Amino acid sequence: MSLPLVSIVIPSYKPGHFEACLKSALGQSYPNIEILVSDNCPTEAIKDMCAKYSGLLIYQRNSALREQNVLTALFAAKGQLIKPLFDDDVLHPFCVERMVATMNMDPEIQLVFSSSQVINVDNERTELRRPYQASGSMTARDMQRSMVLGMRNFVGEFSTIMFRRERLWEIGRHLFRYHKHDCTLGLADVAAYFNLARDGKVFYIDEELSYFRHDQRLESNSNVNSNPNFGYCFSDYIDLLIESCDIGLVEPEELVVMQQTVDDVAARLSGIFPMVGRSQQRFHQVLAAQGAAS
Repeated sequence: MSLPLVSIVIPSYKPGHFEACLKSALGQSYPNIEILVSDNCPTEAIKDMCAKYSGLLIYQRNSALREQNVLTALFAAKGQLIKPLFDDDVLHPFCVERMVATMNMDPEIQLVFSSSQVINVDNERTELRRPYQASGSMTARDMQRSMVLGMRNFVGEFSTIMFRRERLWEIGRHLFRYHKHDCTLGLADVAAYFNLARDGKVFYIDEELSYFRHDQRLESNSNVNSNPNFGYCFSDYIDLLIESCDIGLVEPEELVVMQQTVDDVAARLSGIFPMVGRSQQRFHQVLAAQGAAS
């Protein structure tokens, strides 16, 4: 069996659960791994923890913030396959082994993801995320249509995926931009999945291979109280729907069908997140333009 080099890439900022995260990378059953830590922590805490494992990882201090730290870390990877891991998440010991075996099955598979478990700061399981009842593949087109028409991210966060380094370099620095819309402040992960999987296949592994740490006590992009851009996680669904229609993945008739859903989302959220209302306006402008052209 082919054993390509896998880069486990850890963009890091929060030290609270970092060592558990790092140990889960070090404890992988797969033998051909490099672990790359990109440290953006304002203190020396992460650097000091990495020093304890000197020789087992590649450490780099990075002054870039948020998404730029993520991009810098990903582009520093040397492996044929890249496994992102965020600083408070955890991998199952067989995660990389299972994902590499899946990638080896078919060169058309560009993106692999799995079932995952949500855990809190006390490592208690709070939610199993299992979008399908069996392992299997889908086209990138089907994945994207399901996400934008269902307005849902069933893949999950970056810690649940693996992808090919070659595709990342084809995309370049615009990983979080889809067509004309920049998702950096909101659904950066979803835009990245669309770009990474483009024209290929996506494979879902029905095994619990990663653990996403979520708790309202944590400083995290997934917590509304600590992320001032949280509203873009809703408005970007509307904009990605528009962009998907613009490139022909969603039919104009399907956009019309989505009007009630878009308006319902805006009615609930635009008073809290004004960017949702702005995206709703763009949506209606597209509908009006299509009506004028028909």
